[in-house]
Amino acid sequence: MTQIHPTAIIDPKAELDSSVSVGAYTVIGANVQIGADTDIGPHVVIDGHTTIGEGNRIFQFASLGAIPQDKKYRGEPTRLIIGNHNTIREFTTFNTGTVTGIGETRIGDDNWIMAYVHLAHDCVVGSHTVFANNASLAGHVVIGDYVILGGFSLVHQFCHIGDYAMTAFAAGVHKDVPPYVMAAGYRAEPAGLNTEGLRRHKFTADQIANIKRIYKILYRQGLSYTEAKSRIITEADTAAELHIFKEFFTHSTRGVIR
Repeated sequence: MTQIHPTAIIDPKAELDSSVSVGAYTVIGANVQIGADTDIGPHVVIDGHTTIGEGNRIFQFASLGAIPQDKKYRGEPTRLIIGNHNTIREFTTFNTGTVTGIGETRIGDDNWIMAYVHLAHDCVVGSHTVFANNASLAGHVVIGDYVILGGFSLVHQFCHIGDYAMTAFAAGVHKDVPPYVMAAGYRAEPAGLNTEGLRRHKFTADQIANIKRIYKILYRQGLSYTEAKSRIITEADTAAELHIFKEFFTHSTRGVIR
């Protein structure tokens, strides 16, 4: 049987797997779907058209699926979609999408989301990320896989942070951050490669050397952004670990931190 505390308020139209547990005083709305083995703590509010996958752990006082903080929103049935095996800590706020965006906010699998993190409307978060306390995404942000956001990092709307990138404590990300790059500073600038992260994820010395070569093209050879981007896309087919750059630069619209 579903383990639901007697003080929890769950709309009869909500769809919860029989293995879901729900803590005291939690409120779950009518358009919510929650998958198997998800554990929801006390005092959580899950609202809106929200789908949550399997094996997630949601801690007390989280607010998931509330309407977007966007004055243009007019009550459209936009969505929040959360994948599997995510840890979502206290006082986190994830909003649904908007019809002027992609219509949904999406979070992948196996993410570690610490306390007070905010994900605004139409954000897309990949898998295997770590968001430290108080990291905040404005609307329409795209975060790749294996990204780490340092505590109090702020990401401007429409920015894209590539796979395996990392931001330092209190970084202010106002432009796109390429894959594998470390970003630091209130107006974030490149601070080298996330080499320790690459080693932890079993990148070989040769792979890291290839990535360093791309970093030098972008940041060390005095090329314009357009020149560097063209060279990087050309070289992106030479090794598997570089293909990610082609995808990143194809979709980058704000320019990159330099």
